[in-house]
Amino acid sequence: MNSTISSPSIAIPDSANVMKMLSQLAPKVLAVVRAFREGTPTAESALAFEKQLAACLREGGRELVEAEFNDLEPAKFEDCPVRLQLAKEEYKRRRKSPNVIGALFGPITLQRYRYEALERGERGIIPLEMHLGIEAGLATPALAERIGLQAADHTQQQVLHWLQREHGIHWSVDSLRMLLASLSEGLSGFSQSAQTRRILALLRQAAKSKGPHRPVLAVGRDGIMIPMRHGAYQEASTATISVMDRRGKRLGSVYLGQMPEPGQHQLSCQLTALLSDVLAKWKGCELRCVYITDAGHHPQEYFEKVLKKMPDPQRPGHFLEWQWIVDFWHACCYLTKMREALFGGSRAGRKWFKRMRHWLRHRQRGISDVLRSATQQKNLAPDLDEAQEKMFWDGYRYLRKYAPRMDYSRYHRQGKPIGSGVTEAACKTVFTQRIKQSGMRWETLGGQAIVNLRVLKLSGVWPDAFQSYQRSRPLPKSKQPGSYLNRTPLKLNTAA
Repeated sequence: MNSTISSPSIAIPDSANVMKMLSQLAPKVLAVVRAFREGTPTAESALAFEKQLAACLREGGRELVEAEFNDLEPAKFEDCPVRLQLAKEEYKRRRKSPNVIGALFGPITLQRYRYEALERGERGIIPLEMHLGIEAGLATPALAERIGLQAADHTQQQVLHWLQREHGIHWSVDSLRMLLASLSEGLSGFSQSAQTRRILALLRQAAKSKGPHRPVLAVGRDGIMIPMRHGAYQEASTATISVMDRRGKRLGSVYLGQMPEPGQHQLSCQLTALLSDVLAKWKGCELRCVYITDAGHHPQEYFEKVLKKMPDPQRPGHFLEWQWIVDFWHACCYLTKMREALFGGSRAGRKWFKRMRHWLRHRQRGISDVLRSATQQKNLAPDLDEAQEKMFWDGYRYLRKYAPRMDYSRYHRQGKPIGSGVTEAACKTVFTQRIKQSGMRWETLGGQAIVNLRVLKLSGVWPDAFQSYQRSRPLPKSKQPGSYLNRTPLKLNTAA
């Protein structure tokens, strides 16, 4: 068969070889079926039959994949292109060497030609593996995808045991980490475009919905402490972009996540790029842009320095109108502080807190009534100690400072979100469930590889990003053809 690297199109497979392999597989399958039929049907025999049949078919599939992949290379060394070109670099051919890689059916051995770079210091290439999309020289694209999805949810030991049990592949921890790093790096280049398409699809769905309000594009960000290998806990960061329909119902969200970094700069850049891409490509109805977070340093800084100055692509020369809403549940946390300072754990305190929380959420300008009531209770309370005074004033100053962003009854009537539950949940789903399991300690690069895979899966864009990644793989071009049967064979030391 002609090689994929020496011909612009792949030749039609030799059906005789395929039929020969299938004819060898058929007796093995029939033997398994016959053994089951001759015995007494029981749960035990049914279990054994299904396992034996799966093993038989998997081995047949493994042999067929191995044969077909190896058949893509020229049988003779002289038939390979003498020179290949990739990204303006030229490479010369070298002899075949074997490589054991993982496939869905199990490990297969590829006999492939290597090409050495003409320029010293540059790495060589293996054209067959590039054409087949072999990930990190370890796995076929189909298996690499399954491993990536498994690693997004499970620990490395669980993934290694799954690989051995389901695919008969025995890898080391280093091999698994190498593949995940390669997969994460490859997919990260297509994450933004896939997430943009996902958000635009949700916006189109929201625009078609029925209700009294315009659709909402809601953004949130938060931080979470995670264990690092060389040092104490450090703050990782996550962000979400959600779409709400005309009735205020959330239709879906996409997620971003970054391991600990100074100033959360990388997360801010990713979030800004994604928002800018979405808003530039949206051509539908006018949106309402909402930023809902706590009043932490990084969320507040992002609003002041980025969102308030974000240009409106639909109105050149104008800025987008972002409304920052302080999360209702964070406000309630500071209301709790005042209750504990004034009442301790008494029943009267619980009743007061319940009433204030209702006012805060449902009364027009309820925050003013809450602060007024808190001041009255403070004047009626007996002398507070130093700790109680601090707790009360911490809560009071927070609520008073951010009161303009706590008009929750109005936000609710407008169909806007008042809670950052999606972002709070993102801290749990992106990090806690996978990164903060018992005994785990992380390095930044290894943790980020897992986070990159996890946010793609959680955002519902994994298939889109993975297909884009596979389509984008660079392929070498033949610079100098090899010698064929109708030509005089070229000697390597002369041609290369």
